Amino acid sequence: MTKRRHVIAGLSALPFASFAPFVSHTFAQSGEAMLEGDIIETDDGNLTIHPVDHASLLLGWKDQVIYADPVGGAERYANLPAPTAIVITHGHGDHFDVPTLEAIAAGGIPLITNQDVFEKLPDALKPNATGMANGDEGVLNGLSIAAISAFNTTPDRAKYHPPGVGNGYLLKFDNKIVYVAGDTEPTPHMLALENIDVAFLPMNLPYTMTVEQAGEAIKTFKPKITYPYHYGDSDLSILEGLVGDASEVRLRDWYPNKA
Repeated sequence: MTKRRHVIAGLSALPFASFAPFVSHTFAQSGEAMLEGDIIETDDGNLTIHPVDHASLLLGWKDQVIYADPVGGAERYANLPAPTAIVITHGHGDHFDVPTLEAIAAGGIPLITNQDVFEKLPDALKPNATGMANGDEGVLNGLSIAAISAFNTTPDRAKYHPPGVGNGYLLKFDNKIVYVAGDTEPTPHMLALENIDVAFLPMNLPYTMTVEQAGEAIKTFKPKITYPYHYGDSDLSILEGLVGDASEVRLRDWYPNKA
């Protein structure tokens, strides 16, 4: 993977294309388990959005199944297509779990991580892993990827996610740009994004944004579609009113395993 700094403007300046309305879609990988979820039309096939739990999600496109922050053990993913690549935003236990990775990343599955997670990986996984710093860009299984800053901007929350450690990721699926924010409040890099087609934004205290902060951020960088995730017990009922027509807010169940 090659790396260059300051990729954000180049990726985010790409033009929008229209989205299909929400429908259920089934994605199959080589006759294996099926992936269901929202579909988003790209110019070259459908992108499937599949929430898993809390901050974990799958993105299926053509022959690719990208896992983001998979945790919870192998059984949680047993009925899903195997990953073709994995991205990890940072080292907290609800985003990074070594036993889960050892179970699902066997066989040379490429991993993209922040540097902190890279250093914590077991030796068996490191040969297939790449640590990215904020601002780095590269290619993951033929897909453009960029890492942007993810951190707390409120002083009394900075201890949770200090600057320069965690990543958010921009992934480009043909003509669609997907932003997986990781654990963050609105950073200057987030607010400067343009032409984001799909954004996954966290909103729970004390670790990430309030719903009000998220609403202001959405109105600033205007992702075409916003998925609240990593929201815990936050009251999301006010978000659509805060956002107005700045983005289509899609509320999905990110806690299917909650008792």
